[in-house]
Amino acid sequence: MDSLNRMAIELVDEALDFADELNVGAYELESGATVLDFGVDAAGGVEAGLLLTEIQTAGLATVQSRMGEVDGAPIPHVELSTDHPAIALLCSQKAGWELDFDRFDGLGSGPARALVGQESEFEAVGYYDEFDLTVLAVESIDLPGDEVAEHVADLAGVEPSAVFLPTFAVGSIAGSVNIASRAAELAVFRLFELGYDPRDILSVSGSAPIAPVSYDEGVAMGRTNDALAYGGKVHLTVRDEFDRFDEVPSTAADEYGTPFEDIFAENDWDFSQVPVSAFAPAQVTVDVVDGSTRVFGEADEDLLAESFGLREL
Repeated sequence: MDSLNRMAIELVDEALDFADELNVGAYELESGATVLDFGVDAAGGVEAGLLLTEIQTAGLATVQSRMGEVDGAPIPHVELSTDHPAIALLCSQKAGWELDFDRFDGLGSGPARALVGQESEFEAVGYYDEFDLTVLAVESIDLPGDEVAEHVADLAGVEPSAVFLPTFAVGSIAGSVNIASRAAELAVFRLFELGYDPRDILSVSGSAPIAPVSYDEGVAMGRTNDALAYGGKVHLTVRDEFDRFDEVPSTAADEYGTPFEDIFAENDWDFSQVPVSAFAPAQVTVDVVDGSTRVFGEADEDLLAESFGLREL
């Protein structure tokens, strides 16, 4: 497998070349690092959100939008498919890098994680990257500065000028698109957490509705997680049988049926206190090669319609 960071940098170059068309801002910090604003101060958009997801998966996933429905209302959806789920989703797209500073708080995802390789996924998959440029997508309501860039450079083993930080708020168009793209990644991560070998997941496709944009970050985080947990649908092709496939969808969690804004509030917005089983797509089809095909879970369009404001609460 070629370097994830090298492939992602090519996509970052595309974002820089078409920044105006994508409504994306680009800034060079004093350290020489580059920040790309996909949806903090910049307007961003659906196309920006799709490209951001391609960057996070280092080009190893096909990402597109389509029109679908939620409770009979036309709502755009995001679809993501990859034949490299372990590397593209666990080792790249997954948001596994906490960025906690005095004046900045964010969550990092993307191929820079593969240069560090400290998370258990990398040992399980057996993939570690080496490259002299790196990309970390940052989820935050603020744009990162030199402190963040130098921290990323230090852990990734590159110069600060080699760091690229595409950044977005969840409460933006690109943010809603980006979170909707994570249905497949959540299913793969749940399987990994349950003890399934991620290398035996051969292919995965996922879709979820794009939540209506709210510039209130709390509301946005609730809606986007509702879109996944109550409207996300995933198809997995796997090599071997497993006796815990039924625990993958969000329906297996005790929290199922509760809006995520309420779940977060009940846990004082400390996401580490929310059981990981709650972060999962609503419905999963598992196709075992030369074996069975089974469907687990179900979507809850009633709850999703209320969360999206399509009907009165």
